Amino acid sequence: MRNTAAARRYARALFSIAEDAGAIDSIRSQLVQLGELLSDEPSLKDALFRPLHPVAERRSVLEGVARRLGIDGAVRNFLAYLVDQRRLVEFDTICTEYQKLADEAAGLVKAEVVAASPLQDAQRERLQRALTARTGCNVQLDVAVDPDLIGGAVAVVGNLVFDGSLRTQLHQLRDTLSRG
Repeated sequence: MRNTAAARRYARALFSIAEDAGAIDSIRSQLVQLGELLSDEPSLKDALFRPLHPVAERRSVLEGVARRLGIDGAVRNFLAYLVDQRRLVEFDTICTEYQKLADEAAGLVKAEVVAASPLQDAQRERLQRALTARTGCNVQLDVAVDPDLIGGAVAVVGNLVFDGSLRTQLHQLRDTLSRG
């Protein structure tokens, strides 16, 4: 990721436009759709992102792609502005930041969960309910597996860390026993 601070500013500007228009989810889906197209078509991404191509040419290509995808005028203008400011190369970061703002506005937070083994559906639901109750927000789980935990899981939600791993419990027990 390039300049995250600049990407955050651009994402906030687009989010403000979306909020005023009542189109937060619509703009999110348009950005996702364009992002998927750019990742599927490396030659298109190259043509739009590389300064080798003149700005007018990149704007024209982007306008054609946006029209074909049905992207609304506000987003097309925003994308043209990014081309003019030579910030389109930060498109992925801007999209990520926009999605964070949209999730926050919807009361949705992401929890990064590391578990010792894959979680069953019932375990995922129970963990999601517990984290939702604890944080007061709708929680979406992003689960990874780390067998070094031995057992249990560690969940990170924003700045909060919930460590229920067996490894941590064993370390705490060892420290308690060594202190006497």
